[in-house]
Amino acid sequence: MSRPGEPTSGNAAELAVSAVVSRSASFVRVGAAYVAALGVAAVWLTMGPDTTWLWLDTLIADLLATLVIFGFSRAYKNSSFYDAYWSVVPPALLIYWWVAGDAGLGEVHCWLIFIVVGAWAVRLTGNWAYAFPGLHHEDWRYGMLRARAGRWEFVTDLVAIHVIPTLQVFLGMVPVYVAVTRTGDQLLWLSTIAFVVGICAVVLEYVADGQMHRFVRDRRPGQVMDQGLWSWSRHPNYFGEFGFWFSLAIFGVAAAPADVWWLFAGAAAMLAMFLGASIPMMEERSLERRPDYQSVIDRVSRFVPWPPHKVTV
Repeated sequence: MSRPGEPTSGNAAELAVSAVVSRSASFVRVGAAYVAALGVAAVWLTMGPDTTWLWLDTLIADLLATLVIFGFSRAYKNSSFYDAYWSVVPPALLIYWWVAGDAGLGEVHCWLIFIVVGAWAVRLTGNWAYAFPGLHHEDWRYGMLRARAGRWEFVTDLVAIHVIPTLQVFLGMVPVYVAVTRTGDQLLWLSTIAFVVGICAVVLEYVADGQMHRFVRDRRPGQVMDQGLWSWSRHPNYFGEFGFWFSLAIFGVAAAPADVWWLFAGAAAMLAMFLGASIPMMEERSLERRPDYQSVIDRVSRFVPWPPHKVTV
C-alpha cells in the first residue's frame, strides 16, 4: 500500500505519459514558431523591397524572423524559444546565399562549407532536442538577465537574449556569404584546411556533449565533471564551437585573401562572448552549486584543451 501522496504504479505511468505529451506539445509549439519565423523571412525576401545588397536583404529577414521568435517567447513567458535559432538559421542563410549568388553547384569549396555547416547544425540542433525538457523549463541565464534588468527586462529580453545573438551569428556567417557568392580563383588548399578544422571542431563538440550527457545521467549529488575531454578543458564544447566559427572565417579568407583583416571579426565576437560572458556565468553558478568545482578550476584548463595541472598540497 502506498503512502498518502505517493504515486501508485498507475499514477506513475500517467505522470510519465503526461510528461511525454507535455514535451511533445512543446516541440509542436516551438516548431510552429520556427515555421512562422522562416515564413516571415521568406515573404520579406520574395515580396519585400530590394535593397540591392543581398547580405542586407537577408539581415533584415533574419531580424524579422527573430522578432517572430521573440513574440512567441513573450507569449509563452519562456525565452528558450530562441535556443534552437542559433543552429537553425545558418544553414538557411548558406543555402539562400548559394542559390542567389554567382557560385554554381560545381564549386568544390561551396560543398565543403555546406558539409561543415550541415554537420554542425545537425549536431547542435540534435543536442538541443535531446536535452529539451519542454516549455515548462527555461534556460536559467535568461531569467537571471531579466531579473537583473529590473524595469528594463523587456529591452533586455529583446536585445540581449534575442537580437544580439542573431547579429553575432550573422556576423559569424559573413565569411560564408563572401565564399558562396563569389566566383573565380579560390585557394582550395586553404578551403581544405578550413574543412578539416570545422569537422574536427564538430566532432569535438559531439564527443564532449556525449560525455556530459552520460555524466548528468549517472552523477552523484554534488559530483563535478572532470572526465574525458572535460579533464583537459572545463568547457570543451565552447572550444569546439569557437573552432567551428574560426573555420568559417578561414573559408572566407580562401575566397577573398585581401579581406583577411576583417573576416575573423565574427569568430572574434564569438570568442569574446564565450570568454567574457558565457563561461564566467556558468563557472559562477557551478561554484555556488558545487563547492568541489574549485578543485576542477585549480587543475583543468579553462578553455583550450591541455593536460591537467598537478595540484600540490
